Amino acid sequence: MSSAANAQQVEYWNGPAGARWAALQEKIDLHLGEITDELLRFAVPEPAERVLDVGCGCGTTTLRLAMRTGPEGGAAGIDISVPMLSVARARAMAQNADVVFIEADASAYDFQPVFDLVFSRFGIMFFVDPVVAFANLRTALAPGGRLVFACWRTFEQNRWAWDAMQAALPLLPPQEPADPLAPGPFAFADDARIRHVLDGAGFTDIAIEKFDGSVNMGATVGEAAMQSLNLGPLARAAIGLDEAAREKIRRTVENVYARYQTPSGVQPPAACWFVRAKS
Repeated sequence: MSSAANAQQVEYWNGPAGARWAALQEKIDLHLGEITDELLRFAVPEPAERVLDVGCGCGTTTLRLAMRTGPEGGAAGIDISVPMLSVARARAMAQNADVVFIEADASAYDFQPVFDLVFSRFGIMFFVDPVVAFANLRTALAPGGRLVFACWRTFEQNRWAWDAMQAALPLLPPQEPADPLAPGPFAFADDARIRHVLDGAGFTDIAIEKFDGSVNMGATVGEAAMQSLNLGPLARAAIGLDEAAREKIRRTVENVYARYQTPSGVQPPAACWFVRAKS
């Protein structure tokens, strides 16, 4: 594993991006609400199970997993982002939830084999060496334990991100071609790569299913445009732009999101893989 590349991920999620995600926790919960509900159904966490939530962020999924496993079970979240973990711990305290949050790199943490389920909602696409990382996650599983996670399919299929980026491109600095295998939101867009990584990490009974749904970008096109400038690929591309440039992008992106306005909010399509495997 490249320590320099890994350090870049730690720096990114503990810098302005991590602080922004922490501040927008409630909007992110709305944004990913449908996917979260369906992923939890797919994972089938059972009462009394012990669950590890990888890339837990602000703790939404960890707290929901703890509710599913009940007082006889348990849930722990692991993440590298101090700002988001601070929100997660505060939420757990406010709910009087018996949940543990670990500030650490899940790809290298010294786990004990105590978990029945290793779970992740979009927290596994940023590993520098995925085979090594998933092999390490496998060490967290008790005999017979299982892995369940969600990851994005291709950029183009995820219209919530793609449409805004394409509309904004003429207003952005020149963009370097993306390395499809580099750590990032679409690093596991290829299901063949997922199988190769999990097989190399020692997992068996690998099952990969498509999930086609939507994300809720906010009540109005204005909220949706601001959301795209705060979270996701466009937010990364627009880092460092002045307010005048960001305002031009915002107005342009509003027009794009207008086609996805519904009575329940702006809901462009989202395309995911839901993955399960056994240790």
